[in-house]
Amino acid sequence: MKFSLKICVIACVLLSCSEDNPASSETEGFRDVSSVELVAEMGSGWNLGNSFDAIGDNETAWGNPFTTKAMIDEISARGFKTIRMPITWGSHTGAAPDYIIEEEWLDRVEQVVNYGLDNDMFVIINIHHDNSWVIPTFNKQPEVSARLGKVWTQIANKFKEYDEHLIFETLNEPRLEGSAQEWTGGTSEGRTVLNQYHKASLEAIRATGGNNEKRHIMISTYAASSIPVAMNDLEIPNDDERVIISIHSYFPYPFTLGESDPTWGTAADKRDLDAELDRMKTKFIDNGRPVVMGEWGSINQDNLQDRLTHATYYAEAAAARGIVPIWWDNGNVNELGIFDRRNVSWYFPEIADAIINATN
Repeated sequence: MKFSLKICVIACVLLSCSEDNPASSETEGFRDVSSVELVAEMGSGWNLGNSFDAIGDNETAWGNPFTTKAMIDEISARGFKTIRMPITWGSHTGAAPDYIIEEEWLDRVEQVVNYGLDNDMFVIINIHHDNSWVIPTFNKQPEVSARLGKVWTQIANKFKEYDEHLIFETLNEPRLEGSAQEWTGGTSEGRTVLNQYHKASLEAIRATGGNNEKRHIMISTYAASSIPVAMNDLEIPNDDERVIISIHSYFPYPFTLGESDPTWGTAADKRDLDAELDRMKTKFIDNGRPVVMGEWGSINQDNLQDRLTHATYYAEAAAARGIVPIWWDNGNVNELGIFDRRNVSWYFPEIADAIINATN
């Protein structure tokens, strides 16, 4: 999810800056725990949004600063146990048929991954704003599946000796952009092809060996939607036991993103949110598949108390059902930013603490 940071501000940042580059956090050890057990350890999470998923020369292209170890240290010190690191790869890969990823980009991704792992956090990396080529149609399926295989093979090889604290997420909000069904669960064709994309990605990851043979992998419904048809048509590739379901739910939309209702907290509001989360629990968790809420949050409408009420109830309700709540932070205080990356401080510490306390 990008929101309104649309003006690219390309900063001149050298990856060879004087910032410490910690030693790799890779390890041969990998605890043999189920995905359910792993998710139970993940606590609350925070998204490094609109940075590595920015479409441009580097992570500063959408106006956020160069990511530092101090930032991630502070996220951990506050109490977050998981960091989701959305990544766009298309502008950093070569041409077909090999789609070679720029070495500098992979190394920089690894550097920031290690910032999280050095804090004993769980880190999620994915394929994010690549919908320009991840097109879920029968016509595009052979080409896209092949490219996903090539890209994930390179990512997986880079990290194949990392332990279970590193989680792969095959795709972000896979959908046919601009279609009538983009945000309403997609078409039967789109959902069918998406299942094939998850399968191609998972098989490429597993084939690299090492710890990737047993790595925990997140897959999303169509557009990461909680709409019943999107959840019902999602297939677990190869019935893999180490697959976690990824869903995004900015609920309710008028309050969280629509900017048409700044108030939240009535008994009816809470019942509706409970029903939204119960649908996920009934479909997946009750059938042995853990769920990570990869994105959620509420936009700043100068309504801190209502946002705090919503965040507290949402995070507690998600945690009570075994769902990991990972707040979407795009770095913009006027939108969904709760952490000030430039000053390594908090715009809204109350919201951060409410999310963290929910899983404690």
